[in-house]
This record gives sequence, C-alpha cells and structure tokens, in this order.
Amino acid sequence: MAVTIKDVAKLANVAPSTVSRVIANNPRISEKTKQKVREAMEHLGYHPNFIARSLANQSTQVLGLVLPGSASTFSQNPFFPTVLRGLSEGAQEKQYALQMSTGQSEEEIFEGVVQMVQGGRVDGIILLYSKVEDKVMNYLKDRDFPFVVIGKPYKYSEEITHVDNDNYRATKEVTDYLLELGHKCIGFIGGDLNLVVTVERLLGYEKSLRDAGIDMNSEYIIHEEFLREGGREAINELMQLADPPTALVVADDLMALGVLNTLDEMGIRVPDDISIVSFNNVLLAEMSRPPLTSVDINIFNLGNEAAKSLIQKIENPKEPIKRIIVPHHLVTRSSCSERNVNSK
Repeated sequence: MAVTIKDVAKLANVAPSTVSRVIANNPRISEKTKQKVREAMEHLGYHPNFIARSLANQSTQVLGLVLPGSASTFSQNPFFPTVLRGLSEGAQEKQYALQMSTGQSEEEIFEGVVQMVQGGRVDGIILLYSKVEDKVMNYLKDRDFPFVVIGKPYKYSEEITHVDNDNYRATKEVTDYLLELGHKCIGFIGGDLNLVVTVERLLGYEKSLRDAGIDMNSEYIIHEEFLREGGREAINELMQLADPPTALVVADDLMALGVLNTLDEMGIRVPDDISIVSFNNVLLAEMSRPPLTSVDINIFNLGNEAAKSLIQKIENPKEPIKRIIVPHHLVTRSSCSERNVNSK
C-alpha cells in the first residue's frame, strides 16, 4: 500500500498541511520541523507526487530546452553535455525536470516550442544559443512567456535575461596573446555568422588587430560549423593561401581538433610552424596532441546559472531582468609558441 502524506504527518506528529509545506520548502516552516518531517519521509520511503502537486499549483515543474538547429552539432560537440549537466543540477535543486525540444529543421523546432508553450507542457524555456535572427525568441518575447538565453541576445538584450561570457573581450585577449608572441598573420576560424557568439568573437579579433595597427586580411577569416569537419575544411582553405597565417584563433575546441588532425596529415607542426588558440577548454583540448591552449568559458556554470535564473523568473514574475556574465580565463598549453622569425 502506498505511503501517503497523512502517514508522514502521523509519524512526524504534525498536520498533513505542514508536510505539504515542507515538500514545497516553505520558508515559514522552521528548520527543526523540516528536519523532523524529512526524517519521517525517509523512514517511510515516501516520495512526493509531483504530478499531483503540479496540477494543484497549475505548474508543470518542467523547464523546456531549445537546442541549436543542427542535430550533428548537438550530438558531437562536447560543449552540450557539459552545459546540460549544469542545467540539470540547477533544475534539480528546485525539483524541476528538463524537456528538450526536437526537430530536424528550424521550422520543426519552432513548432515544437509552440506545442510546449501552448500545450502547457513547461513553465519556462531556456534557449541554448542566441541567433541574429530567431523566430523562437521573438515568439517567446511577444507572448511574455518566461525564458532565459544562454548567450547575448542580438536584439532587446536589456529586456531579456541572459547568461553569457564576455566573448568580445575574451577573443580580443587571445588575439593580443598571439600578437605578444610575435605573430602578425593571425587567422580566425569561426562558426555560423547567424550565431551571436560568432559575431562577438569576430569583433574582438578584429579590434585586437586594429589596435596593433595590422591591416585586416579577409582571406584569413573563415566560418564553418562547430564540428571537427568544419575545422578540417577551414584549415585546408587557409593553408592553400600564398601567404598562410602563422597563428589561428579557433572558436571551438572540436573545430580545433579537426585543424590539428589536418595539419598533422600535411606535415605541418604545431606550434613550431603554426600556433593555435581555441575556446571552451573541454576535455579533448587537454587530451589532443599537442594539448590545446584554450579559453575556459566555465560551460557548466553557464547552464547552472541559466536554470536558476529561469526558475527565479517562474516563481517570481516580477524578478528583474538580469545579465549574468560568467568569467573566462585562458589555459595555456603546448599549441602556441613565439613566432619563428626565420620562417617568414
């Protein structure tokens, strides 16, 4: 026979309503009473029926996650499992579940979001990306539905709660780092230009070169998918130039792995012949050969802060708009060296 709230209340010698308030973590209940009720729940093996509780509260206790349009990027890039761990932990602290949208195209993803919102399946939504043009973000804003963005919104950034790194500053810093090593021919391998993170990083790279008095070379800037194949295609194109770069800023570790693999096949040595800095500092950056110098953007914290911020918005609709900047730092390894002045 299933254990009920009444059974827990009887063992803890409190009213059933007190048990319900303890489950909801009501601040009006003393810590002593909470501890007594929780001990009774554990002794009886009682687990709250969150479905019934959600129906009573007109709440689903579920956060919707909207993934990037490319299924291959999500399934292959280690950024996403890490950010999902952060989201999961942040949601679990408040006893929320996560539901991911699915779809092979942007239209299918949009329809999935509409179904989640209009079907009352989720209390709020987290976008795991920020695009220059985004139908989903516009839809959620127009409906005044609770949502948070991982990344800086291209428009309405003062009206939308978002969690991000200072991508402009981070990329300026790593380009400055390569300049300090004596490199002047520095290439940039970025992702989709419809992603705001790509735009921000490109602007930081360009600013660093301008400050150093170096003319921009458009041939040194290439955009591909955040995949190993994207890195392969980009470096193949760059190394065919008459005057290829001596250093690279690569916007993602997985892309940088493709760059390293291809350079090795070409017989080009890293860092002796070309230096590389990448972003994200996932495990493969440390395990690659040579280990990659990479910007640690604290991916777990991006997800964790996004989940917490959304739950705050759900539980308090008057919660002010926030811009949360997660700090970054450069992890130097073996993929960069001073420019060999004898090479060119």
